[in-house]
Amino acid sequence: MKLYIYDHCPFCVRARMIFGLRGLPVELEVFANDDEAGPTALIGEKVVPILVKPDGTAMDESLDIVRFVDEYAGKEHLDDTIRPEIQAWLDKVGKYANKLIMPRCVQIGLPEFATASSRAYYIEKKTAITGDFAENIARTDEYLAQLHTDLPELAALIHSEAHIGEKLGYEDIITFPLLRNLTMVKGLQYPEQIRLYVEHMAKQSGVPLYCDKAV
Repeated sequence: MKLYIYDHCPFCVRARMIFGLRGLPVELEVFANDDEAGPTALIGEKVVPILVKPDGTAMDESLDIVRFVDEYAGKEHLDDTIRPEIQAWLDKVGKYANKLIMPRCVQIGLPEFATASSRAYYIEKKTAITGDFAENIARTDEYLAQLHTDLPELAALIHSEAHIGEKLGYEDIITFPLLRNLTMVKGLQYPEQIRLYVEHMAKQSGVPLYCDKAV
């Protein structure tokens, strides 16, 4: 199977995770961020991730891809429990996390931003969502302070370094991508429970962290 992605995209991380967690091979291909023709030719619109299945057909929607691959693997399926507390935490942190993440995406040498045009495309689209990138970088200490206040709440909800819930499940699929992307933020300090989980899940899923690229 072939999976089209952006490296930084949290929805793409969801789709990448299930292949690693189920021990299935997958060919990854990264679109340039300003490539509209490539994804449109496959699925009819500019979206990622896109999975080309063994029968040659393409599908999008990250959680649909996760479910398909989980079924295809023929092993024990992911636990579909998502505790309200986990979703509430993600909703809360999601209100400001991209102000830390998005301005850094174009600074750390990711393949989808290899050209000036791809970087300009992303900056134009995302500043409309998060505000001026330079201003958000300047407010890093403020956002990090809020994050460091919120992280212990998540740490208390993590059952083990192997999975957030009682079993490996969709709580991991929706939470790890955010935690992984936050590792591109220099000065981030995860509580020990979260640090152990993030490092373990990165290894287990085959999705590397950004610690060595942090800015």
